[in-house]
Amino acid sequence: MNVIDLNHSIWLDLQSRRARLPHALLLTGQRGLGKFALAQEFAAGLLCERPLANGAACGKCLACNWMGQGNHPDFRLLQPLALAGETEADEGRKKGGQQITIDQVRGLDEFLNVGTHRAGLRIILVNPAEAMNRSTANALLKSLEEPCSGTLFLLVSSEPLRLLPTIRSRCQVVAVNVPASGISAAALAAEGLADPGRWLALAGGSPGLAIELAALGQGGWLELLTRRLAEKRAIDPIGLAGEIDKAIKESKGKLALKSVVEAMQKWLFDLTLAGNGLPVRYFVPQQATIAGLAAMIPPARLIRAYRTLTTRRREAEQPLNARLFLEGLFMDYRALLGT
Repeated sequence: MNVIDLNHSIWLDLQSRRARLPHALLLTGQRGLGKFALAQEFAAGLLCERPLANGAACGKCLACNWMGQGNHPDFRLLQPLALAGETEADEGRKKGGQQITIDQVRGLDEFLNVGTHRAGLRIILVNPAEAMNRSTANALLKSLEEPCSGTLFLLVSSEPLRLLPTIRSRCQVVAVNVPASGISAAALAAEGLADPGRWLALAGGSPGLAIELAALGQGGWLELLTRRLAEKRAIDPIGLAGEIDKAIKESKGKLALKSVVEAMQKWLFDLTLAGNGLPVRYFVPQQATIAGLAAMIPPARLIRAYRTLTTRRREAEQPLNARLFLEGLFMDYRALLGT
């Protein structure tokens, strides 16, 4: 997908800032909108020696070749090791590689204190910014408070409220909104995704997440889950837990517990909408079924169930017995239905 075309208005906004670049920009928006790719394109365009008319990189000059090879002397990418190459990711999982480390930030000292290539711009891209713990964020804050001339920090975040307020206050915020559904659906169809409208709805309008969910749902677990959740009083928590646990094991690491909990959260959110006479947001094909279920559930009980599910989502990130966790998850759902 062409991330510039998908986020055309945001791209124009970024280009309008080129003449007077701030020292830090914070791109925010829900997951799957292409914020990171957009930031990469913007950085490449700024460093390009012969940018195109729309501000994008030419892809042919020496600077673009360096960017393509990942070794531009005036560009640094800070990201968790788990998001890097396979070798780094393996090491990162052993060393808490889901976070940006303080050593990575401290490693910028020399980069920030040497001259730039051809007296150009120096760019540091941080993705996702919420992957910094407090110590790491404070280390980066020192550079944001006293920025070097000719330096741009590009921060990308799907959860900006997790950032230190002092970090947010030193950045100009660029809100990346959900693209028009027609544009996203056309882009997904061009990528060969079958039934793009369904996956786009399940992804809350995020095209990148729609592709991810479609790939994740290929094992049939999502259809199985929604079919069982629609069984009303006949739902079998133990049996469903066994089926989903089997799907997780057979996925060989592709399907995680958190994905199952997130699907449940979306199901309960749609139940809440239907209970208030509103169209569902995520499980559009199951609109009628969800409306029927919602009529069975007192609103107060649904609110309590969603709060419990939020706790379950945090627990899903921890090492635990998946089968027992799923049994508890689906017993909670059966209790929600009053059985």
